[in-house]
Amino acid sequence: MNCIFCKIVNGEIPCSKVYEDEYCLAFKDLNPAAPVHVLVVPKTHIESVDRTDAENIDTVAKVLLALPKVAKALSLENGYRVITNVGEDGGQTVKHLHFHILGGIKLAEKLN
Repeated sequence: MNCIFCKIVNGEIPCSKVYEDEYCLAFKDLNPAAPVHVLVVPKTHIESVDRTDAENIDTVAKVLLALPKVAKALSLENGYRVITNVGEDGGQTVKHLHFHILGGIKLAEKLN
């Protein structure tokens, strides 16, 4: 598979890891949109939220449960934003489910 996030998970491409458990890996985004910008990806390849199904829902749930742990590790006590993009019109550039955690400043209510 030629998925950049799978290669990062497998250690083929280095990353700035901030959290890891059995189900997911969190690492700093190379093009941060906020002072804190981390990507949280499942270790198994799931294309997007649209591809969540009965077979992978446990993995997706474990990734969701990790989000507050990642935020705590990043000292985001005052809040943070979690975003996932789906499909081309949704801005998804890597076809591997991932959640952006953004914080470190007071974020605007609107995204643009």
